[in-house]
Amino acid sequence: MLRQRVLTAVVLAPLAIAAIFYLPLPLFGALLLAIMAIGAWEWGPLMGFARHSRRWFFVIASTVMIAALWAMLPPDTLWLAKGELKQSAVYVLWLAVAWWALSAILTFLYPRFSSFWSSHRSVRGIFGWLTLIPTWLAFMVIRSSEYQTDPYHGAQLIMFLFLMVWSADIGAYFVGKSIGKHKLMPNVSPGKTLEGFFGGIAFACVLVATAGKIIGWTTEQFATVLVVTVIITTISVLGDLNESMFKRQAGVKDSGTILPGHGGVLDRIDSLTATAPIYALCYVIIGW
Repeated sequence: MLRQRVLTAVVLAPLAIAAIFYLPLPLFGALLLAIMAIGAWEWGPLMGFARHSRRWFFVIASTVMIAALWAMLPPDTLWLAKGELKQSAVYVLWLAVAWWALSAILTFLYPRFSSFWSSHRSVRGIFGWLTLIPTWLAFMVIRSSEYQTDPYHGAQLIMFLFLMVWSADIGAYFVGKSIGKHKLMPNVSPGKTLEGFFGGIAFACVLVATAGKIIGWTTEQFATVLVVTVIITTISVLGDLNESMFKRQAGVKDSGTILPGHGGVLDRIDSLTATAPIYALCYVIIGW
């Protein structure tokens, strides 16, 4: 399993990095839309949809919503003069924050209040939209930042998000495997440990600080980005736990089989769906 995961990552990582840096905004947005559509397809079983027709309906509805958001908030017009983000985009990001706050409560209390949302497919569908749609916008907000003056600035910001999330995931895996004893949330994900959680945060902070040292950050930038790193790596665990909760409730092991060794697309982007809107909002409010 580990070998498959590594091989898949070796193939996908360069493709993802190339897309982030070299695709123009419209094509980058289209690629993200396709990824969110696959995520919507994989969300179907979490809603209890066994028939393909119902899953396709959810995919089409999700795609139409993102397309409508694209039309209302074109990526090349998201940022106003003086580096301010359009207020309507800020509202969508705050909506995502509200959803993930609710998600945290549902996850921490699981399975105490799961009977309501698990028995209503429409509620689980809304949860899926709140997970996927703001993620698309968040990535477009990050990628389009300073795009006219520096087309690679937003790409670098996305790579720092990936560095935070992926390094925390790797650190948590190896620390948890080696010294993990205390379960983080056994009702949701029995494999996660407190040691792995804190180990992942520490590992991410070390790698981000190393990258900052190479780039030549100021002391103020170090302080700001390390605080953001702790926030983002903590939230990334919530995204993982959230999907684990929905899969456990639906009796599903993986969201899909499209990625050998990893499962489905949702299994790979669950942490990013939680972190991307908060990361984008941190950048809008704090900047660095």
